[in-house]
Amino acid sequence: MAGRRALRGLLLLWLIGIALRLPILAVPPVIPALRDDFGMSGTEIGILSGLPMVMFAAAALAGSLLVARLGALSTAVVAMLLVAAASALRAVAPDVTALFVATAVTGAGIAVTQPAAAALVRRWAPQRIGLATGLYTNGLLVGEILPVALFPVLIVATGGWRGSFLAWAVPVAAIAMAVFVLAPRDWEQRDGQPVSRAWWPDWRDPEIWRVGLVFAGSNTMYFGVNAFLPGYLAGTGRDDLISPSLTALNSGQLPASFLLIALAGRLERRAWPFVATGLLGVASIAGIVLTASGWTVAFAGLAGFAAGAAFVLGLTLPPLLSAPEDVARMSAAVFTVSYSVGVVCTVLGGMAWDLGGTAAFAFLPVAAAALPMLLLAPAIRFRRQAAMA
Repeated sequence: MAGRRALRGLLLLWLIGIALRLPILAVPPVIPALRDDFGMSGTEIGILSGLPMVMFAAAALAGSLLVARLGALSTAVVAMLLVAAASALRAVAPDVTALFVATAVTGAGIAVTQPAAAALVRRWAPQRIGLATGLYTNGLLVGEILPVALFPVLIVATGGWRGSFLAWAVPVAAIAMAVFVLAPRDWEQRDGQPVSRAWWPDWRDPEIWRVGLVFAGSNTMYFGVNAFLPGYLAGTGRDDLISPSLTALNSGQLPASFLLIALAGRLERRAWPFVATGLLGVASIAGIVLTASGWTVAFAGLAGFAAGAAFVLGLTLPPLLSAPEDVARMSAAVFTVSYSVGVVCTVLGGMAWDLGGTAAFAFLPVAAAALPMLLLAPAIRFRRQAAMA
């Protein structure tokens, strides 16, 4: 019976991961249609693309508050339903402002769900945190790939971008209801652990800043390379490499998640995997900047692998380092720090592009964001939670 419950929890975590990325990655394929229908400028497209990451940073603490008041399970279900509703509202947006508002609410719902998901990892799989996090992250990656892979079929079946937004809201709502129905209620206070009312992070704790800055390396690497790789290749006259390079970047994350699922027990509570993925990420970015050929596609794939591996490893840290009742607020703090750094580094990358006159300079802040993975990861107290127990 316990084995079935554990498997059910792992499956639910995988589905939650899918639900948190479907609405976000449904946007890039329809950007040309949005630009035509609304007459959007390049700046407006940039705002639309950047809004989710801004909300991931801005609304994460609200997730910690709701977990403290409602519990992790209830927070996750309610927030996913909000994501589904806001995503569907984009389908009826009459103008750009309404589209921005619906996108911001979608991002806020996802931001609230993420700390709740971290708390559920700790409660549903306390002895298998690496495996549970790997499966949850694999769900995130599947949720990133599906909207792009199914776009040609879906856009025809639904009759346009409005129908596609509505279509992707349906599985998110279905997953929320599945989690509500299938998650046993006794898991909300597993092993008699009390539900803490504390939600505001202890910002004086240096561990929060170490983990947040280390986790920022993976976020910045992924979003930064996605943002600047097309411009770099276009500037070198290799537009033909944009699609395969982006495909390699995003697909490269999947092998990383599968590898870490298989080796979860060996990689938990160790600094060297962070150092290794940080080095691989910096080397991959250097390879991208120094090439404009088939090698660029290969280096983009390696960058995706490094970002994906670092992302999985980073997500394991709050459940591993916190007591069960404190996972949500530590996660919220880590997400706030890491996504804020990601936004700042992306902006700095754009400024470096303008100052240097070529997109190659935009990768400098992206690579710099990986340095904490090399310098701060060895200082993380990986045995902290074990000592607290």
